[in-house]
Amino acid sequence: MTVILIAVALYLLAAGLLVRSVARDTGHAPRPWVWPALGAVVLHGTYHLLVAWRTPGGPDMHFFAALSLVSLGMAVMTLLVAIQGRMAALGVIAFPLAAALLATYHVYGHQATNGLDWRLQLHAWLALLAYAALAIAALLAVMLWAQERALRRREFHLWLRALPPLTELEDLLFRTITVGFILLTATLLTGVLFVENFLIQKLTHKTVLSVLSWLVFGGLLVGRWRYGWRGAKAVHWTLTAMALLLLAFFGSKFVYEMVLRRA
Repeated sequence: MTVILIAVALYLLAAGLLVRSVARDTGHAPRPWVWPALGAVVLHGTYHLLVAWRTPGGPDMHFFAALSLVSLGMAVMTLLVAIQGRMAALGVIAFPLAAALLATYHVYGHQATNGLDWRLQLHAWLALLAYAALAIAALLAVMLWAQERALRRREFHLWLRALPPLTELEDLLFRTITVGFILLTATLLTGVLFVENFLIQKLTHKTVLSVLSWLVFGGLLVGRWRYGWRGAKAVHWTLTAMALLLLAFFGSKFVYEMVLRRA
């Protein structure tokens, strides 16, 4: 419990320091939020390691555990990007989200995942990394939409100073989508190679939605390369693909584990 409280406090402290930095227009000044954020992600990861060590069976991959792990991946990616001086504003959303999902996971409890050999575990970890990267892409898409909307209306809000120029934000969006697309491709390939009896395991709908999401993300990347897609089109495609991906994994996990009470 102590680890949870400290991690949550550090996440919130990092987010608060980021908000203060934006309010004072010191986005390019020394970054005091980095150390609290770093401590939070270390403690967040440590907590999952402790749970894996203490819980019999395989690692916990159930609904709230998966949400917490994805939020940890988002926080780590945000920290890595922000340290390079780009899009620190992501932390205003990513850090409190990670704090909330970590606390929720602790309150809900831990369950062992039985029957996962190293191949299925590899598939699961690749999936979580893909979801984290593409969730960051979805946040970037929303910020891109908000920035374009504000600039079109000539509404120069305070938060705009925390965002990079429009072209740089678009470039970061597509770089993130590319990384997430590669991870999602690896996830689907390992699923085809390692997961048996799709129909028996009732994975058909999850597979179909995941492939649809993969096709939308792939189509967006091709459109960007071939036709120079950007702006609202890029935002709509990104959010559509992410919605399909959320339904594929977390939607199905919620129904089976929280509604039907099946592992």
